[in-house]
Amino acid sequence: MSKSLKKIVEESREKNQPEVDMCDRGISNMLDVPGLFTLSHITQLVLSHNKLTTVPANIADLRNIEVLNFFNNQIEELPTQISSLQKLKHLNLGMNRLNTLPRGFGSLPALEVLDLTYNNLNENSLPGNFFYLTTLRALYLSDNDFEILPPDIGKLTKLQILSLRDNDLVSLPKEIGELTQLKELHIQGNRLTVLPPELGKCHGLSSASNKAPRGRSLTPPHQWDRKEKI
Repeated sequence: MSKSLKKIVEESREKNQPEVDMCDRGISNMLDVPGLFTLSHITQLVLSHNKLTTVPANIADLRNIEVLNFFNNQIEELPTQISSLQKLKHLNLGMNRLNTLPRGFGSLPALEVLDLTYNNLNENSLPGNFFYLTTLRALYLSDNDFEILPPDIGKLTKLQILSLRDNDLVSLPKEIGELTQLKELHIQGNRLTVLPPELGKCHGLSSASNKAPRGRSLTPPHQWDRKEKI
């Protein structure tokens, strides 16, 4: 394993390749990949379908990274240093074991797509500044344990896609009506009986998007793999 990973790192450095794909390589620790954190030039790193349990603080060394894909690992926690990635636009943490997000997570200034599908998160898992992520265009929180969606969701005014499927939500806050750019809202598989009338302010929202059959309404970015085009 190490030899092929070492070769990937060396080729990226020698050829100045911006995209590094280490999907499905049996990696259990990013620190075991020789030279990975010296690749400060890379803009995309794919580590999906591995065996990672943590992300080291060294992730901050990848200062030009724009796309990070950790889909389908066993990650239980993230370092606070992840919020120092000033250029990060797409972060895929779907299908991991997160039950909390680190303090300061909302400081990512360029983040547009955040996939937290299939984790163990709830409303108490979110750090105080989570809703400072005002650049978000797509937020995927499906298959978690949310009973309440915090009213601060209304601060994410650039959201176009919000996926909340298969949680334990009993209501939605009226502030969701402030998401006037929303085009897709996925809420099936919850305990909702009434929707707030303020949803009517979301003029771009298709009524089909909250009634579509489960599994047919959206292909979330946790399908990203290998040389994905996002």
